[in-house]
Amino acid sequence: MAAQTHLIDLPLFPLGTVLYPGGQLPLRIFEPRYLDMVRECARTGSPFGVCLILQGHEVGEPAMPAAVGTLARITDFHNREDGLLGILAEGGQRFRVARTRVRSDGLVRGEVDLWADESAHMVPVEFALLQSILERLIETMAPHWRSAPRHLYDDASWLGFRLAELLPLHDDERQRMLELTDPVRRLGELRDILPRFQKA
Repeated sequence: MAAQTHLIDLPLFPLGTVLYPGGQLPLRIFEPRYLDMVRECARTGSPFGVCLILQGHEVGEPAMPAAVGTLARITDFHNREDGLLGILAEGGQRFRVARTRVRSDGLVRGEVDLWADESAHMVPVEFALLQSILERLIETMAPHWRSAPRHLYDDASWLGFRLAELLPLHDDERQRMLELTDPVRRLGELRDILPRFQKA
């Protein structure tokens, strides 16, 4: 995977989930360090980075983030019924963290290498079953994707990332799906995992 030669600096939000390119991530913001981060991103239009937590917790002491994460851009704000700030972020490019530092307020910032977007691949015919499975998952679990154009189901990257979001994968499997750079290989690994869910 080709990476840009220069590093960009951005705030990192370690979470107990994986954000994929094109994915949607609703977040509840209440810690001062993240309220400040959201204000900064909203003011400048800049993204923050979402990384899976490898060690630690979302709240409290700074957590250790995975080395590969995803840019997140805020697309919506709302005040929740519990009085907290809610945001909706959308996943963009993936990145690899070169180094991190922790600010005095506990916010982790990272210098990251952005990854190029995956090249377009049509879904091979042997993975047609995965398209049908995704349709069923979206119908029951992801109503925001119900109006997705049909041609997206033929895009191997989109299909793989949406399946990785919605299937009940383990965290290490979710992270692997993010780190794979061959969209057809990702579909193959997801297909190989499916029998585990059918036995459940």
